[in-house]
Amino acid sequence: METTIYTHGFPYPQNTALASHLESVVRLNGGIPATIGVLNGVARVGLTPEEIIELTASAAKPDTKKVSRRDLGYICGLVKRRALREVFQVSYIGQGLTGRKLNGGTTVAGTMVLAHLAGIKIFATGGLGGVHRGAENSMDISADLTELGRTPVAVISSGCKSFLDIPRTLEYLETQGVGVGTFADGREGKVDFPAFWTRDSGISSPTVIHDERTAAAIISAQFSLPLSSGLLFANPVPCQHSIPKARMDAVMTEAVLDAEASGSTGSDNTPFVLARILELTKGQSVIANRALVEANVVRGTRVACELSKMEGNTVEGTHGVKPNPTYSAVSAVREASFTTTSASDGSSKVALAQELQADVFVAGSLAIDLSCDFSPPENISSASPPQLQTSNPARISQGLGGVGQNIATAIQFLGTRAQFCSAVGDDSAGLVAREMLTARGLSTSSIIQKSSARTAQYVAVNDAQKNLVLAMADMAIMEGCISEVETLWKQQLETCKPKWLVVDANWDPHSLQQWMKIGQKIGTKIAFEPVSVSKSQRLFASTPKSSFELSVLPHHIVSLATPNSMELASMHAAAREAGHFERDDWWQLIDAMGLSSSGSREKFVSITSNNLVDQGIPQQSVQLLPFMPTILTKLGNKGVLMTQLLKPGDDRLTSPVHAKYVLSRADPSHPALGGIYMRLLPPAETVRGTDVISVNGVGDTFLGIIIAGLAKDRPISLVDLIHIAQQGSVMTLKSKDAVSPAIKKLKDRI
Repeated sequence: METTIYTHGFPYPQNTALASHLESVVRLNGGIPATIGVLNGVARVGLTPEEIIELTASAAKPDTKKVSRRDLGYICGLVKRRALREVFQVSYIGQGLTGRKLNGGTTVAGTMVLAHLAGIKIFATGGLGGVHRGAENSMDISADLTELGRTPVAVISSGCKSFLDIPRTLEYLETQGVGVGTFADGREGKVDFPAFWTRDSGISSPTVIHDERTAAAIISAQFSLPLSSGLLFANPVPCQHSIPKARMDAVMTEAVLDAEASGSTGSDNTPFVLARILELTKGQSVIANRALVEANVVRGTRVACELSKMEGNTVEGTHGVKPNPTYSAVSAVREASFTTTSASDGSSKVALAQELQADVFVAGSLAIDLSCDFSPPENISSASPPQLQTSNPARISQGLGGVGQNIATAIQFLGTRAQFCSAVGDDSAGLVAREMLTARGLSTSSIIQKSSARTAQYVAVNDAQKNLVLAMADMAIMEGCISEVETLWKQQLETCKPKWLVVDANWDPHSLQQWMKIGQKIGTKIAFEPVSVSKSQRLFASTPKSSFELSVLPHHIVSLATPNSMELASMHAAAREAGHFERDDWWQLIDAMGLSSSGSREKFVSITSNNLVDQGIPQQSVQLLPFMPTILTKLGNKGVLMTQLLKPGDDRLTSPVHAKYVLSRADPSHPALGGIYMRLLPPAETVRGTDVISVNGVGDTFLGIIIAGLAKDRPISLVDLIHIAQQGSVMTLKSKDAVSPAIKKLKDRI
């Protein structure tokens, strides 16, 4: 994929979000993306996420150039010394002398050159350059066309922009020996060569391509012959985003006339015309542009997968031609099973592992949060709640939320590497969410986009003291993601092998349990965030398509859970109703805990309080411990109840300091159980109501800090971590953000 669209098309940070999104689209459709550009004077094939951010952040700066074939020597020759680096990734650099390190977005021509050098056969982009109107006098013909005539790469684009001379462009391509075809995209008979923003140009396409397999067969045959020319496959803009031809013709005529009147010629012509088109279409051209780019990336990836299967599984005979090994792709595509056809075994896994370097994977919701804080008039007491069935005055703020996103952000803020897995819709909210993630430094390579789906949104209605009165959550997009869990995310998780996997309960039960099974299989520790009273039960749900069953210590799946008191009660009820407290293995572990058959209440009360014991909170925690040996129950202004199964030999079993917190001791001969540790940790601070800005994300901040600390090579004690996490939660409580950036101050303490 090219990068001029990022450096000279979309502004920062929208360009970063788009680049990350398009790479995700490639992966979701079975491919491995290779974004091509020039960074610090080095031409690179397969930019890493960090390099993409660096390049896109340099958009519109004087030292960020458009790089065509003619510019490669110049921009790569100005760096100071020779270097070579390989990630997916091939890099080319000259022996420069001046020490200038320029960045560049590669055009279609520049991208083709570098893609061919790396052995990549298929390149998806937005639009192609062409013959400009009046070229018989100006000789203004895009280098993209001559490059197609001498570089064997197949380009998938939405034709060329309609302000160009399309008939002469097609004539020029024919002269250059370039095969041109247009995808029928459901149409019958002859079809038009597309004109970028519109599906129709009035110019018939030389050939019609009916599916990706046909395109792959043409590519395989063409590149097996001793020909140096490329191929152009035109993919029309999706119907719902196509601007009617009559309207586009009128816009184009006006824009071209304005360009002539302003004297915008040569390299200034296209930017001027594009700006006028944006104005005249009132932004519709940008929407169509983004849609067609994504459609082309999807189409190109599917063609690449077909080509990979074709050349990987056949020799002579399939299409009458034997593929020439000279042109074999270098890690260019992978099949739907996520196995790779490459020149070197395992190269794609190396690339994926380098891209997904993370200590923690967080699988959960990403949402746009709306916080509605009741602002009563002066004649109404601030203690009064909002009135039902009528409108209430309020202060409403919007931010990025979602339980999983909040947790991942907190982990990232504390310097622990986190990879966030979630889904957004193909709507404006999804675009905003991706942009905000990128701005926070979180990779979006594991964020999928689901067509015809709504990006999750959460609306909280709070009273004047910022206490939650009512919340509405649209998390439907998290339902039915099982195919992505079992393919894309499974591959990423198995490749990365993080220390911790955090899963929130916004997933449907089948997907949630599949996440747990994958985590257990690779041996990573799993933390469970229950999210809500109803969703907390999903961990114990029985699903027709899943053979999932929670195991008890030492074969437990969940290592840590962080419910509040109501979620704890709900989890306990769900486990009881599912029959988990009747299982033999559960009873054996309960018996081994060494709890007294009489007088347990006094021990519970001495460690916690009469009130908590009356609510059954300590008792419920103990009964759930066999399935999740560490439970941190969030109790608001009462603090956090830490309940934990200790391993044999744990120092706390014999320490006088910890003796009062040891609820029971197991028989010393037990191979996996030493005893039960229970401790009520007071809140870090009692926050006045007037200091509370928002309650959203407080619990998520708590878990994020806990996991960030536990993922360290030498984590501090859990008790100390809980105290720090409570301090971070207070920071969020006093912040308008779902996770307060102030928690970065805690980084050195964990």
